[in-house]
Amino acid sequence: MRIAIVGGTGTLGRRVAEELRTRGHEVRILSRHSPDHPVDLTTGAGLDTALAGCDTVVDASNSRGSAKEAERTLVAGTRNLLAAEQRAAVGHHVCVSIVGCDRVPVGYYRVKTAQERAVTEGPTPWTVVRAAQFHELLGEVFTLLGRLRVLPVPSVRLQSIACAEAARAVADAAERPPRLGRMEVVGPEPADARELARTWRAVTGRRALQLPVPLPGGVGRALRAGALTTDRPDVRGTVPFAVWLAGETAGR
Repeated sequence: MRIAIVGGTGTLGRRVAEELRTRGHEVRILSRHSPDHPVDLTTGAGLDTALAGCDTVVDASNSRGSAKEAERTLVAGTRNLLAAEQRAAVGHHVCVSIVGCDRVPVGYYRVKTAQERAVTEGPTPWTVVRAAQFHELLGEVFTLLGRLRVLPVPSVRLQSIACAEAARAVADAAERPPRLGRMEVVGPEPADARELARTWRAVTGRRALQLPVPLPGGVGRALRAGALTTDRPDVRGTVPFAVWLAGETAGR
């Protein structure tokens, strides 16, 4: 198959691209700075050319700006992408989303929920792959905070997964017929973010004072109750955070 990956240079997107190439698929990397297939989701520029002849599109795009900027990229941009897919007769749209995004009332998660709605109401047959937070993201956050020798960590129930395992699940979805539904991909075990921070300190040997941070209101209640986890995932990873972190630490 010829598969286009929007955001194919990002943390997840590049791993999905590598996985699909090893399976024999022709992969196109779409991004603002792609040398071969530059596109701009917010305007739709470049999409018609980039999607010509593609069977499937994997949207692994992201936005690190404000909620309003994220909405332009992920919601309005998704509508531009779906319209271009319809013109190119693309048969399957795979949207990468977040486990529990519709259960946590904060800006970025609201945007991801709206993005999912644009996909489910759009013209292209679809699959939504909801993934839990990546081990890589937690490692980056703890490392950044650890440089200050302080780890302010709230009580948040997580079920993080190695990005490589999530990428395999996304690649599986891209190879299959459209699900017209959601699939959830999580790590092997739920854990509180404070427990994961202690694991990070123990494995890396970094000295940082861990401070509890309260999360008040509905957001705090949802996160403590496990809104970002699921008891019945479609795919459950096998690599715990501690094992992944030990491998990353040993490789440095």
